Amino acid sequence: MFAKPRLSRCLLGTFLAMLILLTTLFLPQVGLAQADNQAHPDQPVKLIFIHHSTGENWLTDGYGDLGRTLAENNYFVSDTNYGWGPDSIGDRTDIPNWTEWFRSEQTSTYMAALFRESGQHANYTRTFGDPGGENVIILFKSCFPNSALEGGPGDPPDPDGWLSVGHAKYVYNEILQYFATRPDKLFIVITAPPLSDGTYAANARAFNNWLLNDWLGENGYSLNNVAVFDFYTVLTSPDAHHRYANGQIEHATTSRNTLAYPSGDDHPSEQGSRKATDEFIGLLNFYYQRWLAENPPSALPSGLATVEFESTQPAAAVPLPPATLGQIDDFETPSGWQAFADGAAPTTITCAPVNDKAKSGTSSLQIDFDVAPSSWATCTLFFDQPQDWSAAESLAFELLAGAARFNIDLYVGAEDARATYAYSAESLSVTADTWVPYELRWEQFRRVAWEENAGAAFAQPEQVSGIAFGFNTDSGQSLRGQAWIDDLHLVSRSQSQANPEAAQPSQPEEEPTSSLPISRPCASSLAAPLALIGFIAWQRRHKHDDKRRDR
Repeated sequence: MFAKPRLSRCLLGTFLAMLILLTTLFLPQVGLAQADNQAHPDQPVKLIFIHHSTGENWLTDGYGDLGRTLAENNYFVSDTNYGWGPDSIGDRTDIPNWTEWFRSEQTSTYMAALFRESGQHANYTRTFGDPGGENVIILFKSCFPNSALEGGPGDPPDPDGWLSVGHAKYVYNEILQYFATRPDKLFIVITAPPLSDGTYAANARAFNNWLLNDWLGENGYSLNNVAVFDFYTVLTSPDAHHRYANGQIEHATTSRNTLAYPSGDDHPSEQGSRKATDEFIGLLNFYYQRWLAENPPSALPSGLATVEFESTQPAAAVPLPPATLGQIDDFETPSGWQAFADGAAPTTITCAPVNDKAKSGTSSLQIDFDVAPSSWATCTLFFDQPQDWSAAESLAFELLAGAARFNIDLYVGAEDARATYAYSAESLSVTADTWVPYELRWEQFRRVAWEENAGAAFAQPEQVSGIAFGFNTDSGQSLRGQAWIDDLHLVSRSQSQANPEAAQPSQPEEEPTSSLPISRPCASSLAAPLALIGFIAWQRRHKHDDKRRDR
């Protein structure tokens, strides 16, 4: 808490408050001051841009110069255009098409191809070779006909329609649910460029302001893996800006809502495209550094590749029969899950299969939890004999839950010398009605802080003696809610590559920590609560069917 100011400081406080108020009133739309970090990445980062001809011009050397400038900032750029991808999905980049890309039965197929793509579909310079791996940053943009949004400026989200304000809001709310499952990727929306015709200009302005200022806040979205670049505003006037400068995000608009940089038609000119490049680069670096702060490089610390145990010789592992390899529990029949809670606090938890919700089949595991401040609760399954999971490389499950912090624990060894490895996660309010797939690689589980070799990577999948879903709280905070788990299974390398939609944070979490005393009852046999690394919240802020091939 802040100390109460002394009376001698009241005048200074009043002056500062007036200064802040005047700044708010008279400056253009400027973001709050941030740490001044617009440095480009230290190592090459793979980026892909979904676009049509306006984006192609923007990327092209000698026109918008975006591709070459990105390379100079250590981004390895690839892109898509007409004809690209499975089902030629690259043909379809109007706003209503984004649900097909990011929120359909084909999403996993499209994303697998998109994340692996390393080709060029525009004429821009790459100054270094492909660094390997998947694309990390995804830019996507609709073309200028998408600025002819029908309806009214304040229309609410509407599942019906095509190019309208209400349906555009609905589309972006829908695809946000996919982005929440991929915190290991940075998604950047590039707003559609303005039109020369001012018929729908007020609608376009209102929608883009909503996208920039209200979209994420209205959905309670707190991850740093989604950002917006207002390409539209930058192209409406020489005095209009969206950029990162002097330690803050500046979003300055003018009274003009139409294209100020025409090229003879509604494609932005070279001058406008280069202006957009100049403003975008610093903002992209800022967005990337902010995202990177919560997704640090994945190199394991030296000396932590193996785990030593001071325990009796473990029992012989029991391999899973080939016919059931992969499935741990589908919750279609009662199983051995047990609820444990901190007996020193008014904390409660129950867990059991229910048949009113399921991702597949008819049942799932329902967990009801009410965790008091500085307390913990777990839902745990112990195996009669150690399980051999070495044929798999990751653990996967489906989760249905509102906003909640939770952790997944794996146990190794006999009960009197059990080692605990944990991974912390967070579900979001935007996924409260959506089954979200999680896939966690073995190296993402780390030895808990209160045991030997704290922070060591999980290295004995052939000796798994139990698994748990747990909830814990910090001082002054409680946690209450419901969660459903389904399709708890193991995934091999080939299976993982075939299902890239599952959430796979690409880096191990920080070393798990806990505020609980080591001497808590039955600590070796209960799931270990963790203090979650918090996500940093950031700024809160149709029937036009012209699918012209010249976009």
